[in-house]
Formats: sequence, C-alpha cells, structure tokens
Amino acid sequence: MAGAVSSVTGAGAVPAPVLEIRDLVFRWPGAAQALEVGELSLAAGESLFLHGPSGCGKSTLLSLCAGVLVAPQGRVALLGQDWRELSATRRDRWRADHAGYLFQQFNLLSYCPVLENVMLPCRFSAVRAQRCGAGEAAWREQAQALLAQVGLEPALWSRAASVLSVGQQQRVAAARALIGRPALVIADEPTSALDAEARDRFMALLHQACEAAGSALLFVSHDRSLAASFDRVVDLRDLGGSAR
Repeated sequence: MAGAVSSVTGAGAVPAPVLEIRDLVFRWPGAAQALEVGELSLAAGESLFLHGPSGCGKSTLLSLCAGVLVAPQGRVALLGQDWRELSATRRDRWRADHAGYLFQQFNLLSYCPVLENVMLPCRFSAVRAQRCGAGEAAWREQAQALLAQVGLEPALWSRAASVLSVGQQQRVAAARALIGRPALVIADEPTSALDAEARDRFMALLHQACEAAGSALLFVSHDRSLAASFDRVVDLRDLGGSAR
C-alpha cells in the first residue's frame, strides 16, 4: 500500500502494521478508571470489528488511533509513526494524509454540494489529492466513482448535503472517508441511525469500497450482528478498556 513503511528493508521486507497499539494507558482528567490496551494491531487491507457496551471507551480509543487524542503512556502508531512524536500540526497533516474518518453523525458540510463534500480531504491533503491524480478534475472523477460505488445516484451529486436522507448522507460520508485511498478508515457507529435493511446494504458497500481502495477498516459498533462480515472481532473489555 502506498505510504506504508516496512519493518525491515531489502528482499522479503515485512510491511509495518497500518495501526499498532502497545501498552496504551489513557485517563480522562478526574476519571476513576483508565483505558488500557496491552496490544492491538491492524494489517493493511484487514477489517476489524471492535465492540463493547456504552461507556467502555470505544470512541476514546478511536480518537487515540486517529491522533485526535494522545496518550501519555504507551505507543499508538499509524503506518509506523507514533502520534506522540508529532506536533499538533504534524498530527493533523498525518491524519489527513493517511486516515479517513466516518463519524456517527457524518459531519458533512450541509450547505455544500455532495461532490464538494467528498472532495474535501483532497483540499486538506496533498498526499490524498496526488493519489487521485493531477488536478481537481481527477479529484472529481474519483469522487464520482466512489459515489457510484456506494450506490448514490448521480442526480444527487450536485445537491446540498442537507437535503439528503440519513442513508444518503451516510453514503456521502463513506465516499469522503475513502477518497484518496487512505491507509486506514475509522468508522464510529455509522449504522446506528439505519434500519436493518439499509444497514446491511451499507455494510456490504463499505466493505467493497475499502477492499477496492486497499484500506484497512477499524469499525466500532455495539451491534454484534455486523461482526460476521469482518476479518477479526475484538471486545474492547478483553483489552482492558474501561474509560469513557
């Protein structure tokens, strides 16, 4: 995968994990319990389903994986780069270049057209823009391809995100997370607002899109019925998770 680093050089080089966590300890100020993860890794192209009850630390862990939060103890590395070694500005850049985030509430720019929402990561990351090709026309072409791949009809591409249904907004958010082939896609309860039929259809599309992009997928949900479609299933409580 483009952008990945290797643990050794030369013939037989072994790619470093896309995501690596070791001896992580994070505690919110005033919290009685800490989030603790002894070891967790995610390989290139692998999909991991992370579950646990509300309040066990799932969203906190995702923020640590994305470098939004930085733990004072332990190692959390994306493509071999420990977040603690970067300044806040460099963390923002590394995240923009190598991680796509699919939020529970989608976080689309409601007043912007669908295509502009999808192309937004290319405006913040030269790396992801370059993976699309030279110039804005290439960004637009990949955005259109991703929207088609996640099943959003072309008639909606020029409309403001605010006029779309919840399911349609979700597909736009998925296309935005995937544009520029990020090494890691992080998804935080993105199916919670969908009925069972729409949820299953979206999950199939998300897996297909990640596979086509070569992106690893870290997916958090309390819905265990989704787990069967993932390469690996992990209960955060088994890793020591206990912080909100």
